[in-house]
Amino acid sequence: MHVGVVQIGNSRGIRIPKRILEQLKIDRTVDLEVEGNRIILEPVHRKPREGWAAAARRMREAEDDGLLIPETFDDEDAMD
Repeated sequence: MHVGVVQIGNSRGIRIPKRILEQLKIDRTVDLEVEGNRIILEPVHRKPREGWAAAARRMREAEDDGLLIPETFDDEDAMD
């Protein structure tokens, strides 16, 4: 199948036909690689919250998991 390369802002791109997107279940994200003279696109299928546990572990190891909002507040503030 031949497709044209089109101008997209300062970049260039191709349009992937809807039937191919549906066939490969491509929604929003693809993995793009260059092998020799070929561009390879592979669908990225992620489950909700996939990778969150590992990211939380990395944050803890880097001691970057502190609270952004204090846990406590002044009693006077609670009366307003």
